[in-house]
Amino acid sequence: MAVISKKIPAPDKVEIKTALLSVFDKTGIVELAQALSARGVRLLSTGGTFKAIAAAGLAVTDVSEITGFPEIMDGRVKTLHPTVHGGLLAIRDDSEHQEAMKAHGIEAIDLAVINLYPFEEVRAAGGDYPTTVENIDIGGPAMIRASAKNHAYVTILTDPADYAEFTEQVSADEGKTAYAFRQRMAAKAYARTAAYDAVISNWFAEVLSIDTPRHRVIGGALKEEMRYGENPHQKAAFYVTGEKRPGVSTAALLQGKQLSYNNINDTDAAYELVAEFLPEKAACAIIKHANPCGVATGSSLVEAYRRALACDSVSAFGGIIALNRTLDAETAEEIVKLFTEVIIAPDVTEEAKAIVARKPNLRLLSAGGLPDPRTAGLTAKTVSGGLLVQSRDNGMVEDLELKVVTRRAPTAQELEDMKFAFKVGKHVKSNAVVYAKDGQTAGIGAGQMSRVDSARIAALKAEEAAKALGLAVPMTHGSAVASEAFLPFADGLLSMIAAGATAVIQPGGSMRDQEVIDAANEHGIAMVFTGMRHFRH
Repeated sequence: MAVISKKIPAPDKVEIKTALLSVFDKTGIVELAQALSARGVRLLSTGGTFKAIAAAGLAVTDVSEITGFPEIMDGRVKTLHPTVHGGLLAIRDDSEHQEAMKAHGIEAIDLAVINLYPFEEVRAAGGDYPTTVENIDIGGPAMIRASAKNHAYVTILTDPADYAEFTEQVSADEGKTAYAFRQRMAAKAYARTAAYDAVISNWFAEVLSIDTPRHRVIGGALKEEMRYGENPHQKAAFYVTGEKRPGVSTAALLQGKQLSYNNINDTDAAYELVAEFLPEKAACAIIKHANPCGVATGSSLVEAYRRALACDSVSAFGGIIALNRTLDAETAEEIVKLFTEVIIAPDVTEEAKAIVARKPNLRLLSAGGLPDPRTAGLTAKTVSGGLLVQSRDNGMVEDLELKVVTRRAPTAQELEDMKFAFKVGKHVKSNAVVYAKDGQTAGIGAGQMSRVDSARIAALKAEEAAKALGLAVPMTHGSAVASEAFLPFADGLLSMIAAGATAVIQPGGSMRDQEVIDAANEHGIAMVFTGMRHFRH
């Protein structure tokens, strides 16, 4: 037996005699009320829930009848009353509580079925300030928390998905619930109110431009349990925060196995990258271990895919493919020639679905749209004992004032390739170096401790790709190259020049900028500063 206040043991089984039902989401509520009524349970209810139950021909009592106080202030005040909260919080086996109940005419409530105003949905839909505030639920969270605290005697249901299990339990056990079930429902209830309050507090911080609120809470709803995490010995689950940002969290899995932890992480990285390119020009990004191994644009989606694959066809094996347009049949035919883990696109044609279906293990996701790379938002990562929270990196090279710092200005084509490379570099783990030519990555160096090493690795990748394609020289010859952070010394630049780059884009801001500029001028290459870096750790 568990122990509660005053060392009174909590009963294992509690019979449901009186139930309070007050829900915004009325999914399954009438059916649940019918099942309760059939067992002789007294039903209490409020507002729209009361009307729905009464309309079904069931006997139901309005809460105002037991409180002796009418619902007022447009429904803001209806359940905030001692009769309700006393009925939820009373310890049935405590003599003092029993005397208080008798003295004040309070009846025990054994079951509370509560869900909340749709604050998350209203916020996500862009509701105005007054509408959003009006959808902050007060009475609901108060009743949920009261019921959950007193789970020794009260069953709290906050999710219609739990109605079936509850009904089965009371049917099998003469109208009673088990303590273990009440505990689980209480834990779920507190998680629900915590996530709800987290969204509200973060919304206030956002609209009031409070960048660092005193307390920051990030909540999420369970989307699915993972078979394991990053490695088989780690447990993991996928939670969604409610942000309506098209991507892996909103996507429909059209076919294939359940996404793994690593699949989700890599797919998110791929889709955020490809969204940098407006769908007016087809784009494809191929990701492996959260880093791009090939990115390209093209006049068609299939051309963009072929060009992205050409950058590093070896690393692309078993990768994630992200597209910025609807997946069509011609592109699907090309993609299924290579072993691929995941394809994600804004939409998929029926013909493409049929083609991908030939590879039943290939996961196909339709995201329903592209995320806006300029949209503000928050990202977070854990550290021991804390959270690092920051605004999303929504800087766009098109919005920056590029400063030519060399004697030679870039040509129009070099400038386009610079911008392309810098967009890709934003999504490459630091230190990052990206060579690009004619809207196609030529070589990518990622995640090295030395920027010189990143430049060399990117050049090596380009040489390997050239051999695979039978090219006389790597695509880095005549390319533009991007560094996502400043070049601290001229050695990195010299490595880029040795690989054949003729134009460089970098943030600038190093103490040795002039040394790097002098080296660029000496070799006759063009260089521009962006004034913005894109570290990605």
